[in-house]
Amino acid sequence: MVQFSKVKQLLHWGPLLALFIIAFVTAWAVLCTFVWWPPALDDVGSILHMVMLFVWLFLILYNFFKAAFIGPGFVPLGWKPDNPEECKYLQYCKICKGYKAPRSHHCRKCGRCVMKMDHHCPWINTCCGHTNHTRFIYFLFFAPAGCIHGSVIFILTIYNQLYKNRYLYHAIASKAWLTFTVYSFLLTFFALGMAIGVTLSVGFLFVTQVRSIWKNETGIETWIIEKADRPREDEFVYPYNLGWKRNLKEIFTLEGLPSGDGITWPVVDGCNQYTLTVEQLVQKEEKRNRTMELTAFENYSGYVFPITKGFYTCISVPCTDEPRIPLTKGDKILVTRWKKYWLYGDKVIDQEGEGQIRIRGWFPRRCAKEVFNNGMNLVVEEKKDM
Repeated sequence: MVQFSKVKQLLHWGPLLALFIIAFVTAWAVLCTFVWWPPALDDVGSILHMVMLFVWLFLILYNFFKAAFIGPGFVPLGWKPDNPEECKYLQYCKICKGYKAPRSHHCRKCGRCVMKMDHHCPWINTCCGHTNHTRFIYFLFFAPAGCIHGSVIFILTIYNQLYKNRYLYHAIASKAWLTFTVYSFLLTFFALGMAIGVTLSVGFLFVTQVRSIWKNETGIETWIIEKADRPREDEFVYPYNLGWKRNLKEIFTLEGLPSGDGITWPVVDGCNQYTLTVEQLVQKEEKRNRTMELTAFENYSGYVFPITKGFYTCISVPCTDEPRIPLTKGDKILVTRWKKYWLYGDKVIDQEGEGQIRIRGWFPRRCAKEVFNNGMNLVVEEKKDM
């Protein structure tokens, strides 16, 4: 039996919306088929056409639920390498109370360190990572394929209804099981728009994922590689690009599960298990060096569109699902990223006897003014906002 926690995972806007779109497009494609090309025992093509609709539905839902329920694979809590000397090459996760294995990253939404994390997907309400990457890719392929089929059905049905009199004259529409009303006609246009939208958006994501798989990269690792391209004494070599053939074999398997244990990875000659993690530590140190310490002088509720912080702040919100952090006057924030009207950083909270905890996210730039860096009091220009 499916665990209740797995079912609960689907009770989120992402999976619910995805399942609604799948169900609606499929159901309306079937209804339109009854109007345009109803199945008949003396017409093998019509039967195969109807069967294909349900084949698409099975393949889409099967891989959707597999990707959601298998999960990305989490690094065991408190994990550390067998050789204690190797801990210095790894980042430590305070939340999971263990070291981050190579290619793993902590997901704030899942609350765990994820093996070979690519991104957190709202549509399956979990991360796309090591163990479910294959099923996720299959889902990204079959969903647009099924929607393309559905789009063809909707277009032909609309054409059929626009020239209904001509079809009746030639007795072509006499086999139709259903007749269309004005509302049915409008819903067909709605279903067509939905199917085309899924084809374009999910198809684009599929192409992006295949490009990453071709080079054996994740979305996060692509970002790390880009930041590694900087003036430096040594040359950085990405350790996991094994050649496109072997890279594809790492993901596309008949079992639907990628190879490997999610901890140890095959690497190219001249690299080791910690080539990438060492580069991450260097980038982490550089990020720490450019961190600015700010003090909040305005309260901020944490709303995505803070009307009280000005018109330009509202229309320039960061296009990301990263959280916003509420501020109270006097809060200390360590800023690592910035935009014209927004800043990103960690709000530091001192807890008695428990040390410091940090809450990370975006906040309006106008809320923080004074910067303390290396004992020097600097001033961040306050932006004129309306």
